[in-house]
Amino acid sequence: MAEDHLRYDILAQEALRGVVRKVLAEVSRTGLPGEHHFFISFATRAPGVRLSEKLLTQYDKEMTIVLQNQYWDLKVNETGFEVGLSFDGVPETLVIPFAAIKGFFDPSVQFGLQFDPATAPRDDGSEEDAADAQAENAEKGESPAGEQSGEKVVSLDAFRKKP
Repeated sequence: MAEDHLRYDILAQEALRGVVRKVLAEVSRTGLPGEHHFFISFATRAPGVRLSEKLLTQYDKEMTIVLQNQYWDLKVNETGFEVGLSFDGVPETLVIPFAAIKGFFDPSVQFGLQFDPATAPRDDGSEEDAADAQAENAEKGESPAGEQSGEKVVSLDAFRKKP
């Protein structure tokens, strides 16, 4: 097969991250319409993610948040979003770059997106090559998906209603 010099994989992932950005920006302006609500999974240790030490201890690698009834101060910019949520009655502000997002799901309309962290932009603006990421993960004893053995990876398909 010919080598993809245009990197369609990266272009597609970035376009889909743009969908999440547009949806969250609209919700920040007008609120959640109808029954819409979102499950957003993200890598907690990705560059630019900000959350409390308590949450980072609880969710060392990945976390899923729900934007539905009780969130506040949703702010969206070109690179990510900030949102207030309550965890065990304690208010927290989370800052999440779009590049850290691993999954986005709106169960009200059965719409979901999964993102490949290997196609996320780096801090320096370049993209990480999937082969480089796999080699780096192998050196760390991780699987190509970045998960260490013993951890369970749940596909967003698990949230979909069965016909």
